[in-house]
Amino acid sequence: MRKSFVVGALACVLALVSVSAQSADKKILAIVVKGLDNPFFEQINLGCQKWQKENPDSEYTCLYTGPASSTDEAGEVQIVDDLLTRGIEAIAISPSNAPAMGNLIKQRDPSIPVMTIDADFIAADRGLRKTYLGTDNYLMGVKMAEHAAALKPDGGSVCLQLGNVAADNINARAAGFRDTIAGKKDTDRLTGQSGWTEIDGCPLFTNDQVDLANQQMADTFLANPDLDAFILIGGWAQFAPQAYAQVTDQVMDKLKSKELIIIAGDTLPPQMKALKEGRSHVQVGQRPFEMGYRAPSVMIDLINGKNVGDPLYTGLDECKPETADSCLAK
Repeated sequence: MRKSFVVGALACVLALVSVSAQSADKKILAIVVKGLDNPFFEQINLGCQKWQKENPDSEYTCLYTGPASSTDEAGEVQIVDDLLTRGIEAIAISPSNAPAMGNLIKQRDPSIPVMTIDADFIAADRGLRKTYLGTDNYLMGVKMAEHAAALKPDGGSVCLQLGNVAADNINARAAGFRDTIAGKKDTDRLTGQSGWTEIDGCPLFTNDQVDLANQQMADTFLANPDLDAFILIGGWAQFAPQAYAQVTDQVMDKLKSKELIIIAGDTLPPQMKALKEGRSHVQVGQRPFEMGYRAPSVMIDLINGKNVGDPLYTGLDECKPETADSCLAK
C-alpha cells in the first residue's frame, strides 16, 4: 500500500470523525484544501473559524480539512469522495491535481453545490462548479512580471519556481508572468523576449515541498552565479524561514545590489519579515483569510439558490521593503 494512500486515508478518517461530531446539530459546509501542512491554508482555516464564531446560531458549521501533506493528491481526492458519500450540504475545494479532482466530480455528479477556493478546476471542467472564490492568479503573475520589469528594465536570465505540475492556479500565475514579460499571450517559455530568458533546468517544480523549494534555490544560485531573477510563483521556500535565510545568506550581496532580484508570492508573517530583511524585493500576496471567511456565506447562498458571481476575486497586496508596514489590506 502506498504511503500517500495511508496518509490520505488517515486524514479522511479524522475528517469524518470531525463531521460526525459537528453534524449532530449542524449542517456541514466543507472546505477541503491541498494540505494541512501548508501555513497558507491555515489562514483559510482561521477565516473559517472566524465565520463560525460570528455565526453561532447558524444551522450550518464550517468544516476545514484536507490531507496531512500537500503532496498527497490522491489523499485529497479520497477525502472529497468520502465527504460526498457521508453527506454534506456544500463543498469548497482547492484542488491539488485539478484534472483528477474534476474527474471525481464528474463521476460522482453530486447534487450539492460544489465550488472551488484558492485553486480552480481546469478550464474544461469549470462547468462542474458553481463559482471560484480566491485570487485572480493570472493577474498575480502579471503583477510579478511588472515588478520584475521595473527592477530589471533590460531583462536578464530568470528562473521560475512552480509547485505541482497539475495545479491550475500556479500554472495561471506562470502564464501571467511569461505573457506580460514577453508582451504576447500564450508564451510557453521566455527565450529572449524583452531581454528575458529562462535558464536551462527551469522552471522548477517543488511539489509544494518547502525543503525541496529551498534546496532548488540553493542549487540554482550555485550553478548560475550570473542569474538575474528568481521568481517564487508561490511562497514555498519562505514557509521555512530558517532554511530560506540560510539560502539567501549565500547571495545577500547580490540581493542588496539588486544584481539578483527575488520576487515571491504571498505575504504571510515570515515572508514579510524576509522582505524587511532584504531577502526578497517584492511580495505579491493573496488573501487566504478572506477566502476562508467568505466561503461559508457563499456556500449558503448557493444552497439557497441565490445568484452568485463567478469568479469571486479576493484581491492582491503588492509589498516592497519600503511599504512593508502599510501594504497589506486591513
